[in-house]
Amino acid sequence: MIEVVAYRASWPERFAALRDAYAAALDAAGAPFRSIEHVGSTAVPGLAAKPVVDVDVVVDAADVPAAVAALATIGFEPRGELGVPGRQAFRTPERFAPSNTYVATAGSLALRNHLAVRDVLRSDAVLRDAYAAVKRRAAGRASDIDEYIAMKSDVLGRVLRAAGLSDEDRAAIAATNRRITGRGAGG
Repeated sequence: MIEVVAYRASWPERFAALRDAYAAALDAAGAPFRSIEHVGSTAVPGLAAKPVVDVDVVVDAADVPAAVAALATIGFEPRGELGVPGRQAFRTPERFAPSNTYVATAGSLALRNHLAVRDVLRSDAVLRDAYAAVKRRAAGRASDIDEYIAMKSDVLGRVLRAAGLSDEDRAAIAATNRRITGRGAGG
């Protein structure tokens, strides 16, 4: 079962704690980074979400290995791209759960996707509320996470169009999600 809950005011505080821990690990390892971004639904005030904070550590391409190694020093287990170019995934240690943390290459489509969805939903209450309604319906009906993602694809396509992502970028995001889920999910 997929759990989607009402927005929690504690999510930005949780992100801040994660950001500070990650920045300290990156700094201690001498791993350069551009920013640490709160992404995903928990980054959008008022949006219902799975209660898992998503974080992108943004680095230049040359700095990906150093950032991955730095996060490993605080217990993250590197898992590679997992089919998403420009994004390194991790198995999250218990002390940082529930969260999903990625090292995202600056300028990558994976990062642009995350930031576009966050920024559009923060600024467009109509799309935010439509997305929340779809998420709640999908959570109640989906048999697994792949089906849940697939059920959100139409509204996410609208969000990405509103963000100004090109037809080519939106098609690439959809293709990546189809490879990951096997079901044709979007964004």
